[in-house]
Amino acid sequence: MKILFLTRYDTNGASSRMRTHQYLDLFRSAGWKCSVCPFFETDDLKERYRSGGYSLTKLLISYSRRISVMLSAQDYDIVWIEKEALPWLPSSIELFLLKKANFVLDFDDAIFHNYDLHNSIIIRKLFSKKIDNLMRKARLVIGGNHYLTQRALEAGSPRVEMIPTVIDLSRYKPAQIKDKDTTSIVWIGSPSTTRYLEKISTALQQLSKKVPFKIRTIGSAIEIPGLSIENLEWSVETEALSIAECDIGVMPLTDTPWEKGKCAYKLVQYMACGLPTVSSPVGANLDVVIEGETGFFARDDDQWVERLETLILDRTLRQEMGRKGRARVESTYCLQVTGPRLIDVLSEVLPA
Repeated sequence: MKILFLTRYDTNGASSRMRTHQYLDLFRSAGWKCSVCPFFETDDLKERYRSGGYSLTKLLISYSRRISVMLSAQDYDIVWIEKEALPWLPSSIELFLLKKANFVLDFDDAIFHNYDLHNSIIIRKLFSKKIDNLMRKARLVIGGNHYLTQRALEAGSPRVEMIPTVIDLSRYKPAQIKDKDTTSIVWIGSPSTTRYLEKISTALQQLSKKVPFKIRTIGSAIEIPGLSIENLEWSVETEALSIAECDIGVMPLTDTPWEKGKCAYKLVQYMACGLPTVSSPVGANLDVVIEGETGFFARDDDQWVERLETLILDRTLRQEMGRKGRARVESTYCLQVTGPRLIDVLSEVLPA
């Protein structure tokens, strides 16, 4: 079988790395021939983080490259599309280029809200049904959580599967028992998601007046007055160890339609390292965390302070929650579980 993967990014983009690239070795070991064409290259992503957007020249190159590849889509048994093939272009153009292709859509974000909840009435009028149109024509839609799969069902997709965003167990080892005076709270993310950590800055400042702790960020720098913060650069080689060296993982979110489409990947990473978690009860967080067993939910500043203080003061509780979190990842949220299932699902949508 030949599969063409039209990803959003290369391996430096977290969504593409976890939803597509980490499965490629499994696919190839099954005898499948895999070709990958990212829409944005590494330098494009770096430019976005540095300047907040993409240059017109980069965008034109990206669209030209993508359209060129799509012209040969019928030569593949399956065309795997991460989110959408041509962002901000009408679905009619994508569907025309894919008219002879057997294509599958994969979503780990509610990108349909980029269009149907856009501030511009013109964008809403032109594009609000774009993703629904693509879902309806796709042979299969895969969603990373129930919010995404429900949208596909409502759009009329002929087949929908829910496969969460997962980690590779071989890369994540449970944290060792730590004998240190100060507890470390870790948050991992990109510059575009730092706003979520800033959301609980007041709670963290209040917490610092009650118990000592340190904060480690991975992937984006932040400063909060009065707090001890260590900002680390992200790399695929060091992210797992940088998490495992800490004691508690946090994932604050705002409660909006966009966040309901997120797939709780941070929580899966923390739990894979044997860390208890504190997170907002939003979207896939509600599915991943078993409250009181693998972590806590916090709905406001007072709860953030209370939950974190409880874990900081109780090392035994941290270890017990971390052990249960790791077990949950091993049973549900790892490549070793979802990989074989994804191979079966894709095999079932091959053209007759």
